[in-house]
Amino acid sequence: MTATILLASLMLPQQFPQIDQAQASKFAQLALNAIEKPYPYKPAHVWVNDRDNQTPRQLNPVFYGAYDWHSAVHGHWVLVRALRLFPNLPEKEKIRATLARQFSEEALKTEAAYFSRPHTGPFERPYGWAWLLKLVLELREWDDPDAKIWVTRFAPLENIIADRYIKYFPKQSYPIRQGVHSNTAFGLSFALDYARAVKNEKLETLLLERAKFYFLNDQDAPARWEPDGADFFSPSLCEADLMRRVLPSEEFHKWLHQYLPRLEQKEPKSLFAPASVSDRTDPQIAHLDGLNLSRAWCLISIAKALPDNDPARKPLLESATVHAKDGLAHVASGDYAGENWLASFAMELFAR
Repeated sequence: MTATILLASLMLPQQFPQIDQAQASKFAQLALNAIEKPYPYKPAHVWVNDRDNQTPRQLNPVFYGAYDWHSAVHGHWVLVRALRLFPNLPEKEKIRATLARQFSEEALKTEAAYFSRPHTGPFERPYGWAWLLKLVLELREWDDPDAKIWVTRFAPLENIIADRYIKYFPKQSYPIRQGVHSNTAFGLSFALDYARAVKNEKLETLLLERAKFYFLNDQDAPARWEPDGADFFSPSLCEADLMRRVLPSEEFHKWLHQYLPRLEQKEPKSLFAPASVSDRTDPQIAHLDGLNLSRAWCLISIAKALPDNDPARKPLLESATVHAKDGLAHVASGDYAGENWLASFAMELFAR
């Protein structure tokens, strides 16, 4: 299905957007170009002493490319998902060889060991954690002999991240509502998908409890203030996208109309119009292309969680169409600032 047909399909309430092999190939090429590119790189590493002066690849031998750790994680997810959906991709041999090399047993042991280093408690919390669980879940759901091997190798790192959710979030007294990596709602969303799929009841129970603790009583969100200048998430839509996972349908319907009470009027206007991106060579400003894509995926999912006759459903889907068109047009921007990571946001849009 072409991007044009995709945009039309968003208007049909019961259809999920689809992706064709040509589009998946383009996304895979962007990911392949990024995940093994060591520089430029923005570390989140805390140096403890002079002996810590190592390269990103020495510290994190799997997720050392694509500008930062988390972008490398979701770049690998793009490759796994693309090959899982389209086994005959033109890049299939290169993707499989790349994943086999990246997901070596020794490299993944080093990645897991990294989390035992001093001062790594906040490392990639919760954004990188969420994408790591999403990557593992994609491997788990792929009926492929290599994927089964890789899942086994990921197990130590997977367990560490799941355990960090369980240990940390009871201590986080307040949600973080920024439209960037620290966003609590996003961090809980992918983790909840993972917990349910793998039947990790302890993690699922914790995530449901924290989501309700943080967000259940929210009303009249100040979405008119969005976006901030470096957002790649909409705080209000991310929260709603989480709560449609958490609440039964009727409860979510009621909650949403208290939380964003003027959706059927396409209010606030700033939430329904794509963000303007003035400089795609600036890594922070380029975040706004990701915002348009993540808004689109949230808008689609929120709309689908509403009854067919809900007056907000049509405006949400219309806005998703506009945001998707704008975001998809700039995944391949011509500059590494966006191209190292935007394919993952586009791929997630097609998964909704």
